[in-house]
Amino acid sequence: MTPFDYARPADRAEALRLGAASGAAFLGGGTNIVDLMRERIARPTVLIDVSGLPGSIAETAEGGLMIGAAVRNTALAEHPLVRTRYPVLTRAILAGASAQIRNMATVGGNLFQRTRCTYFYDVEGSRCNKRMPGSGCDALGGFNRIHAVLGTSDACVATHPSDMCVALAALDAIVHVDGPMGRRTLPFGDLHRLPGDRPDRDTVLAPGDLVTAVELPPLRFGATSTYRKVRDRASYAFALVSVAAAVEMAGDRIADVRIAFGGVAPKPWRASRTETALRGGPATMPAFLDAAATEFADARVLRDNSFKPALAIRTLAAVLGALTSGEAA
Repeated sequence: MTPFDYARPADRAEALRLGAASGAAFLGGGTNIVDLMRERIARPTVLIDVSGLPGSIAETAEGGLMIGAAVRNTALAEHPLVRTRYPVLTRAILAGASAQIRNMATVGGNLFQRTRCTYFYDVEGSRCNKRMPGSGCDALGGFNRIHAVLGTSDACVATHPSDMCVALAALDAIVHVDGPMGRRTLPFGDLHRLPGDRPDRDTVLAPGDLVTAVELPPLRFGATSTYRKVRDRASYAFALVSVAAAVEMAGDRIADVRIAFGGVAPKPWRASRTETALRGGPATMPAFLDAAATEFADARVLRDNSFKPALAIRTLAAVLGALTSGEAA
């Protein structure tokens, strides 16, 4: 591990001042960045611990929720308003890690998890454009079973690892940011970048930017939502495919729907094509399968992950079947 300085600011203003220094990095729960530092992938010169800054969950005037960035994942998953109004978020968080990690991890830190691609972590033996731009991508010709099939480029095929972020994408969350450009908000779908020719840049945020809160807008059918994760083992494994979905019915037809996929792209993947195909249509298994297939029409599969589109399509169809029949729990 490269030597670094450590600071624990007393308030946001001090955190932003310290974060403006070259080589500075913010620390939430440390459940990812500390691993990256041990592997010599992340090498901050100063680590700014913002986990002690005030963090709360409060209802907004519009009926949504404002979630402070320092809120622990466990506290978010267990909050009564999250469990009743946005169960998809509770289930995504509970699917994401062990209880010990959820107790440490923060909402703000979760947004910045880096890929678990094995070539990204193999500092000594593998080429990785996300770790070292311009070096190449050994995943393209290597063992790529866990890698992405949507939104990839010739420079990177790594997937985004977060479960919570998939739910936030489906819920149209809003990210609150403070930093050198002042306070601002951005739609959650705009936070993470596709790799293009710069896969080392995971988000659109600039150095010194600090996420201060995540806002959940009110969603009248948010209670009819769920999260399903398909993985190699039931405990503490990253998704091969995951689905976050919320559905509103009008009789036997779908009035409105929100869907996002995990495990298939370099960012949480909002399934806009599928949503469009489903709205106003019948709540039948053939309709679910056809609508899901539209999202993967341009999928770019690799040698070992060609199963992912079919798995994602079937998983989404099963989730929609459960939600529209009232069986999701």
